[in-house]
Amino acid sequence: MKAEVVLECACRLGEGPVWDADRQVLFWVDITGSRVNGFWPASGEHRSWPVPQHVGCLGVRAAGGLVLALRDGFATLDLDSGAVAMIAPVEAHKPANRFNDGRCSREGRFFAGSLAYAEDHPAGTLWRLDPDHTATPVMTGLTVSNGLCFSPDGRTMYHVDTPTMEIRAYDYDPATGLPSNGRTFVQVSDTPGYPDGSVVDSAGFLWNGEWDGARAVRYAPDGTIDRVVEVPARRVTSCALGGPDLKTLYLTTAFDRMSAAERAEWPLSGHLFAVPVEVAGLPDPRFGG
Repeated sequence: MKAEVVLECACRLGEGPVWDADRQVLFWVDITGSRVNGFWPASGEHRSWPVPQHVGCLGVRAAGGLVLALRDGFATLDLDSGAVAMIAPVEAHKPANRFNDGRCSREGRFFAGSLAYAEDHPAGTLWRLDPDHTATPVMTGLTVSNGLCFSPDGRTMYHVDTPTMEIRAYDYDPATGLPSNGRTFVQVSDTPGYPDGSVVDSAGFLWNGEWDGARAVRYAPDGTIDRVVEVPARRVTSCALGGPDLKTLYLTTAFDRMSAAERAEWPLSGHLFAVPVEVAGLPDPRFGG
């Protein structure tokens, strides 16, 4: 399987794709480009919204608009006016940190993980934002927080701290919003890439994009590799399942920190890719706040 470019958007650090089934639009961020993107596949329309800080990830709000994880903390974005409002500045006192990957849980909480810009020490925290806008740290000591997604029944949370080369699984309690009993789901090996962003399909298989691996891998519930999608961009950052039937795998990519020679070798890096798949995804949950 090989993904193809569906939008030439040249994101420096594209991340966090989320499919809005109601609007039939894919939203994602350009982290260091400080922009939120929207792509309507039916018409080919592409819109972007500038935001005042580096933006790690997003979720669709039940109340309208989007919830964002900005450098300093959680905010909302009004898609009509473009107005951004900070609602929980949880890391404003840490100028050497920014937010990275995240996703909404099945019951409507928003999770996002932070990291140090240097990405060389465990300064990151996985935060949970509840619908009442209370923010709670649920995991600390992370170096590059990534890969946040949930099983179809919402009872398993997956998470990646990229330098460990592990995709980890946790028991997740929807009543409390807390993960527990962490264990190795996949130990990534025999690949030039690093595990990055993930999404789970309706069969409970996990798709993971590989930074520097030029591919996305679908893992079975037992952790074995089911299939691989080749991507003609070196730095694949994350995955979403969308389209009218939720059978299109969208892949965000990046050219951040690539040399001129590397960009010449991988000229499509930073664009949005897609490939049809046989197993449908699940509707991306909305943030309850």
